[in-house]
Amino acid sequence: MLSDLFGIGVVGYGYWGPNLARNFAAQPGGRLVAICDRDPKRLAQAALAHPSAETTPDYEALLRNPEIHAIAIATPVSHHFALAKAALLAGKDVFVEKPFTQTSAQGQELVTLAERKGRIIAVDHTFLYTGAVRKIKELVDAHALGDLLYFDSVRINLGLFQQDVDVVYDLAPHDLSILMHLVGNAPVCVRAMGARYGNNPQDCLAYLHLEYANGFVAHFHFSWLAPVKIRKTVIAGTDKMVVYDDLEQSEKVKIYDKGITIKSDADSVAKVKVDYRTGDMLAPKLEHREALAAEAAHFLQCVRDRETPLADGRAGLAVVRIIEAAEKSLREGGSRAQIAQG
Repeated sequence: MLSDLFGIGVVGYGYWGPNLARNFAAQPGGRLVAICDRDPKRLAQAALAHPSAETTPDYEALLRNPEIHAIAIATPVSHHFALAKAALLAGKDVFVEKPFTQTSAQGQELVTLAERKGRIIAVDHTFLYTGAVRKIKELVDAHALGDLLYFDSVRINLGLFQQDVDVVYDLAPHDLSILMHLVGNAPVCVRAMGARYGNNPQDCLAYLHLEYANGFVAHFHFSWLAPVKIRKTVIAGTDKMVVYDDLEQSEKVKIYDKGITIKSDADSVAKVKVDYRTGDMLAPKLEHREALAAEAAHFLQCVRDRETPLADGRAGLAVVRIIEAAEKSLREGGSRAQIAQG
């Protein structure tokens, strides 16, 4: 019966909204009730793709609809806070596209409001639901890599220049969410350098360097201005190292039994002895399922069982805090910017 299905309303049917609508509509036990967008052409496309769903430019209509239990937001980040706040106040659970909010103050207000209202927030950190990241998380949790030493990530392509956000806001949430998911705790500071192209007011190239209290470091390269598309991450531990290449079709994750051991030379404190260890490479079998489908299913389960999502509001807030500090460092020419904790 339709009354037994969990109703979803999608706001924004531009770039990412169609993917959300398609995946939520396909979930057993879920029903795509309505799609909202201010563009008549997009609404017409939505009506063709989902004839059983209501289409409307009126967001308030979704909030008033008792058949809609949750709102999925896929709009520019400048609208996330107002739309999510209105949904929470209307008693709806919320699924928000990355990045969570424009500012950490907005993110904190939404997290506090959701807790007060007993509502659930999930942030669309899609990569956490890929078979590759799930496998790497298993390795890290099992201490198979040893003590983590560094995280080095490149996400570049000849990309779509955004008008409302720079390359950090656009691309960094993907890799920062993976980092936070794997490591578990937050970095203490960040240094960032960027560059702009032509008359574009937004940085199209950026390098971020994150430092942790225990000496662990993470480095990121983001660019909309590269001749090739690269999505590659190296995670190094004292025992083993992982290379995660998201563009690889068959072997996205490779585990290398490689490393070094550094010993002091007994005859001279100024010299060190380096022993190199080279072992096998293993490409583990990964789960093959569309990450967004797994994420949609997880969200529906969480709202039914009132459980905390894997990427909840606090996880989204933690990423925004890093981005906010990185933006401060960019404005100050690469200065070390402290990252808010909590």
